[in-house]
Amino acid sequence: NVQDIYPLAPLQEGIFYHYLTAAQGDPYLLQSHLAFDGVERLQAFMRALQQVIDRHDILRTGVVWEGLAQPLQVVWRQAQLCVQELQLEGDVLAGLHERFDARRYRLEISQAPLIRLMYAQDPANQRVVAVLLYHHIVLDHTAFDVVLREMQGHLLGHAAPTAAPMPYRNYVAQARLGVSEQEHEQFFRQMLGDVDEPTLPFGWQDVRGDGNAIDEHTLQLDSQLNRRLRSQARLLGVSAASLFHLAWAQVLAAVSARHTVVFGTVLVGRLQGGEGADRALGVFINTLPLRLDIDDQGARAAVRATHARLTELLGHEHASLALAQRCSGVAAPAPLFSSMLNYRHRGAATRSADAQLAWEGMQTLVNDGRTNYPLTLNVDDLGDGYAFTALAQMDAQRVCGYMHNALSGLVEALEQAPHQALNRLPVLGLQERQQLLVQFNATEVNYNLDQTLHGLFEAQVVRTPQAVAVKAGEHTLSYQQLNERANRLAHHLRDSGVRPDARVGICVERGLDMVVGLFAILKAGGAYVPLDPAYPPERIAYMLHDSAPVVVLAQSATRSLLGDVAVVDLD
Repeated sequence: NVQDIYPLAPLQEGIFYHYLTAAQGDPYLLQSHLAFDGVERLQAFMRALQQVIDRHDILRTGVVWEGLAQPLQVVWRQAQLCVQELQLEGDVLAGLHERFDARRYRLEISQAPLIRLMYAQDPANQRVVAVLLYHHIVLDHTAFDVVLREMQGHLLGHAAPTAAPMPYRNYVAQARLGVSEQEHEQFFRQMLGDVDEPTLPFGWQDVRGDGNAIDEHTLQLDSQLNRRLRSQARLLGVSAASLFHLAWAQVLAAVSARHTVVFGTVLVGRLQGGEGADRALGVFINTLPLRLDIDDQGARAAVRATHARLTELLGHEHASLALAQRCSGVAAPAPLFSSMLNYRHRGAATRSADAQLAWEGMQTLVNDGRTNYPLTLNVDDLGDGYAFTALAQMDAQRVCGYMHNALSGLVEALEQAPHQALNRLPVLGLQERQQLLVQFNATEVNYNLDQTLHGLFEAQVVRTPQAVAVKAGEHTLSYQQLNERANRLAHHLRDSGVRPDARVGICVERGLDMVVGLFAILKAGGAYVPLDPAYPPERIAYMLHDSAPVVVLAQSATRSLLGDVAVVDLD
């Protein structure tokens, strides 16, 4: 039953690595929740999907590695869709999701096809619900759209496509034998060679997560902002994707406190795949680092620079992420980046009248996409508008808000002030800006401006005379003891000529004497000049000359540092 054998593409190798190392579950197992009017519509769906599996090599592919020098993918001549009916009670759909949750459930990826259909009757809602499981190692987002288009043709009774399907082995050869590794390395060294610190938004650096505890939020842009974005992209002769990449870089600069940011961008991988790559099935996408500088260059220039860098990056869409990361100045095992942007064009096939007829009685409830990065932004280009979804370790809604602010500020700058510095454009909303700049700095308190610091201290002495006021090692002083010692020293300083506004040096080791000395100086009316014994002798001499203290408080251990000045030896 073996039709073909060939190696994995670079991205497949990365997915396979995560599959092997996942402690439980599978970070690249995806699922769609479906609902059908009845078993007949479910069976029609199964027949259409099986015909697509029969037609495409990659859907009859499993991965084998036991006892081999490298993992290989094996194309089966025949592979039957695995369908399983379950008996569930209560919330049937939730029960299906729980049982096949990718955080716990794994597919055996050596067994083709890497697609499973699990279903159950849902009498409470008079329907049949199903979970369609499929593995990212054989299907990416664009490929899944192709599967749906071909299934739609089968459901409508159309003849199978006349064009021969493109074997996935062609892409594997292109990816492994195309642009040389030396050319890839030269490009990424030029872009990343001087980047010596990772870009870690919010300090998140775990890039090998399993998708657990990821918060998700989706934001659809309003029609006015959609029009303004498309208009500016046309005027500048760039892709709308360039605007989204630049806005995302602005967000990352703000939340990682960096001017040069690096993040992963998902490349479709089909531009150099040869004829028919647009309708081919398989996993073509690749994630590669993009470096952008959020500095004082103008907004218009920054958009064009972003577009140029993305265009250059597309020429290296088959490079491995590991190679690209090695070309940076970030030392392993630290990650080069911990966030990703995925710009996707959503197919409009399901909107046509034919599509409505084909999928009648069937409904997609949820498409579950997961990520191992702690921060991901999925941008959906819907043709007539945009929506984006943030997947974050915490507060994805806040991330969406930042992205919306960045896009709005960027478009306004392009329209009104195209030379405005990029690093001056807003990312924070008005409410959070008010919180950071005003509310967090509202530190004013009612304070008796006629009272001195040592006067407040003496009031505390009256309130809690026996409470511990200061501790150094095993030695302590109560408020009353500290006050009495400071008073004795203050009287001595007055007898030594200290008057209001006179300067008194204090050069002692950290301890009880230091606190006693500070309060004594204040009580005598003077101002203290702190002289750290660890300072170089030249600095201490300069400070003594510059401040000209009436007297200096010292200890036996620090007396030799002071030269010829009047000293009170606290020992």
